Amino acid sequence: MDINTKTPADVTNDFDDIRPYRDDEIPSAVKRIASDPAFTSVMRYLFSGKELAEHIAEFPEYKTVAEFQIKFMQDALNSVILQTTDGFECSGFENLEKGRPYLFVSNHRDILLDAALLQLALYHYNLDCSEITFGDNLMQPGIVTDFGKANRMFKVVRSGNTTDFYNTSLHLSKYIRYCITERKQSVWIAQSNGRNKNGVDKTNPTVLKMFSLSGGRDFSENFGELNIAPMAISYQWETCDAEKARELYVSKSQKYIKEDDEDMRSVLKGIMSPKGRVHIHIGKPLDKEDVAALAGLDRNSSIQKIADIIDDRIHKGYNLFDTNYIAYDMLYGSEKYSDHYDVARKTAFTQRMERVLGEICTESQLADGELRKIFLGIYANAVVSRENA
Repeated sequence: MDINTKTPADVTNDFDDIRPYRDDEIPSAVKRIASDPAFTSVMRYLFSGKELAEHIAEFPEYKTVAEFQIKFMQDALNSVILQTTDGFECSGFENLEKGRPYLFVSNHRDILLDAALLQLALYHYNLDCSEITFGDNLMQPGIVTDFGKANRMFKVVRSGNTTDFYNTSLHLSKYIRYCITERKQSVWIAQSNGRNKNGVDKTNPTVLKMFSLSGGRDFSENFGELNIAPMAISYQWETCDAEKARELYVSKSQKYIKEDDEDMRSVLKGIMSPKGRVHIHIGKPLDKEDVAALAGLDRNSSIQKIADIIDDRIHKGYNLFDTNYIAYDMLYGSEKYSDHYDVARKTAFTQRMERVLGEICTESQLADGELRKIFLGIYANAVVSRENA
């Protein structure tokens, strides 16, 4: 099976500060990864027996991005699916045209897996893989950055003053448009800054405005050439759900301050925690007719309309699970969706909620019913969004 390996060798030095690794940088990267103290632990989690020995022996010999992705990442992701899910399914990939690059605008629930699982699905459907945005808060020197950049992740800078933010946004916009229009390379990006915490997936117009910075004045042409493809990912068991609920709860009364290693713990927990069933849906990409229909609107209204279209196609693409319906009925005190689960499933959901919240929350937090409402909302809000789509 072929895989797209358009490494950015022809980008000159314009994007060296954010781009992923080129093929000629892979040998050094894999040697650094293999020499990191965490490498053996990662490999032992992913593989065992003969497979473990083979991957450890082969790893330092990878010479290209394609070798790294095909010989290691595909097996690693399949191992994660086997160990932590009850199945990974996809739909809507018939909406994608082979050989055409897309800007996948996705809801974002897990730091690494949302985009990584898309790559596995694209590979399965014999479609070109994409480059992936990755926050600068995670791209610190070390094994995570080497893994990410070898897997075609590029850096998104999220800090700085107003002037810095505009300049970094323009730089990012130029790189994304360059990938799609000149290198014919697809890109994955979240619909808003960072992971969703409350289960309400909404496209931030600021992200769309960032896209437009590198385009011309003609609105239809600016957005039309990006081939925006809305993507919805659904987890039966939301990764880091208790941590998200606690952060939202604390944020209601004070500024939430992350611990130094919190992002890294979230990455690892997202990979290792049970996720139940997982589903990715690709909605119908925005076409010229979608954009042309906005003619006559002012720029801000046009941007908002595009955000609404993306949201509608993401919400319609949800695969709702029993956990979503249970949480909805518990949150709203109803039996509206009781035909989607039984008493045993509801009991298991409730027991798990109490257990995971009890592991990380204080007694005073647990005594406040608001914490549980927030937790239930993480699952229930997908049902609300689907109802309104």
